[in-house]
Amino acid sequence: MSTPRARRPSGRTSWIRLAIVMVPTLIVSGAVLATVAAGLLPVSLAVSAQPGAISGQSFQVAADRLEGTGFTQYVAVDKTTKGDFPEAVSGIKSADLHNLCQSVVTKMPVMGSVTLVIKAGGGSKPVHADRLVVNTDDLAGDAEFHNIIFGQDASTLSGVSDGPAGTLGQQADTVRIDHLRQTARSVSAATFRLTDLHLTVRKGSKPCF
Repeated sequence: MSTPRARRPSGRTSWIRLAIVMVPTLIVSGAVLATVAAGLLPVSLAVSAQPGAISGQSFQVAADRLEGTGFTQYVAVDKTTKGDFPEAVSGIKSADLHNLCQSVVTKMPVMGSVTLVIKAGGGSKPVHADRLVVNTDDLAGDAEFHNIIFGQDASTLSGVSDGPAGTLGQQADTVRIDHLRQTARSVSAATFRLTDLHLTVRKGSKPCF
């Protein structure tokens, strides 16, 4: 008589499921789509710039320095599964982020708070993104813009993303932000290259900042 096969511990399945579900929340519209679970090894990931349904959960983005070309920004409303939120939509045609950290804290049944952290781009090889779009409600740092125009109609912006007619927008040839600290609900990019990627999942609330 065969012995019934032992069932896997449920906790193990929960951690795997968490990694698959939470990575999209961080890199690229949950920040790099659900396929990041299979994309941890490749250096470069090509992703769609059109996000799916936004969860509404915010996450943190931090970097020692962001340098970009083709910057645009305007105000819009994010329609998410948790309701509508006003956001600043920032687009950058080409961006480098030095010492990137992204994190999200989620409440898990039984476990309580769980933090997923992604770090990349340390040393001399920064994270690189093409056609980067970030929907954010809070951003801090030391910023420098070159050839900036503030007050332009958002529908006429010439960067990655433009807004509805009659909405105030701004654009600049280049942007640099030192000590970047940002909370966002959505990030998308045409390509997101993560050098020295390191993903961790830990019990407790331990975000980037």
